[in-house]
Amino acid sequence: MEPLFELAIRLPGAGSRDLLRELHRQLRAAILDGRLQPGARLPATRALAQRLGVSRNTMLAAYDLLLSEGYLLARPGAGTYVADTLPASRRGRATKSTTARRDPRLVPLHVPGADLGPTLQPQPSRDDFRVGLPDVSAFPFDIWRRLSDRALRHVARQTADYADPQGQAALREAIARHVSFTRAVGCTADDIVVTAGAQQAFGLLARILVVPGRTVVAVEQLFYPSLREAMLAAGAKVVTVPTDTEGLCVERIPPEARVVCVTPSHQFPTGVAMSPPRRAALLAFARARNAVVIEDDYDSEFRFAGRPLDALQTLDRAESVFYVGTFSKSLFPALRLGFVVAPPWARAALVRARELADWHGPVLGQEALAAFIAEGHLARHIRKMRKLYGARRTALLDALARHGAGRSRRFPPTPGCTCRRGCAATRAPTPWSSAPPRPASPCRRCRALRSMRTRRACPTGSRSATG
Repeated sequence: MEPLFELAIRLPGAGSRDLLRELHRQLRAAILDGRLQPGARLPATRALAQRLGVSRNTMLAAYDLLLSEGYLLARPGAGTYVADTLPASRRGRATKSTTARRDPRLVPLHVPGADLGPTLQPQPSRDDFRVGLPDVSAFPFDIWRRLSDRALRHVARQTADYADPQGQAALREAIARHVSFTRAVGCTADDIVVTAGAQQAFGLLARILVVPGRTVVAVEQLFYPSLREAMLAAGAKVVTVPTDTEGLCVERIPPEARVVCVTPSHQFPTGVAMSPPRRAALLAFARARNAVVIEDDYDSEFRFAGRPLDALQTLDRAESVFYVGTFSKSLFPALRLGFVVAPPWARAALVRARELADWHGPVLGQEALAAFIAEGHLARHIRKMRKLYGARRTALLDALARHGAGRSRRFPPTPGCTCRRGCAATRAPTPWSSAPPRPASPCRRCRALRSMRTRRACPTGSRSATG
């Protein structure tokens, strides 16, 4: 089968002595500027000569010149191809120059120094300490392949038309059941908008909540960089709010803030869980100021000590919380599926924003994920990975205790102690402080458990840190 060849070649009139030279020049220019990519197959000389209205001998001569110069490669029985490696003297011209300066025609979407960094770097050959990436080697791809094949057969029986911008109904039903069981998030399928991961969720929320140049958005002092960039790209005035061992310092939120972005279950990157009093204070702030809270429930599936705390969306009674979830951490990042549990007053605007962004997500992935959740594979996979990650965490902490004594300290405080204010012996300073931990004694119960060399939680918290 002849390859498609839509390259525009303009040749001089018939009888011109420059016909061969011009044909050679234009083909070579197309190779050098990338219009003919390395490895691209060229049409047969007879077919191209007929298309351009020249003799086949002229076409053969042009090909021979390019072959002799190293721009083309002939493969017997297969055809003529653009060479994978261009001649050394011409190689520099094959790549269009780029500049570090931002073109004045573009709006400034990028914050210097804030990018996706570790997640896009090549995997280390030995020890992989990149943050935010799951171990995909343990994922049941055989099950996923079977569910994907089933989804493809299902779509083939349908019209394969455009789908609902809000997301496939089966997936929204499965997500609603999953988050209500695992996080006590009260919602129905109608409350959920499926997105292409948490990052698109942040962009869509910025689109419907931010008035450019006016809306003040509060983010945690240590934050997920791309969340802040999404808000800045929408024209928000972003301010940072300090965090400590109880999470976001609510009393430091500017009173003019109308959007507050938090990771209460597992603050990124410190791992702090927001305390119940801070959660109540944040919801009270939103209610009093008519503000909204974007709750990024980052990594909530993997908690290794202490009891899980209710999501802000569960505690909210004023319809002020947008709950954002993703399957990139529990399954695999390439899936690019997440969701937003939106208050009723914002749902239509959020669906419309998704429709304007890309109409809807890939149907096959949504159908496969819906079956993966409904059949219990997600719950089983999370249980398996929780054990695997827990064992690795224990090994890392033990190694740090043995080999890093005096050179490292744990942050946040060990969640295994549930004394009312945290066992003082495990309390740590804020990560930006160089002050040493406050010297104090653990409670009596924790001392007993420590002497037994167990990792059980302090169950009562009936004694203060001083006694």
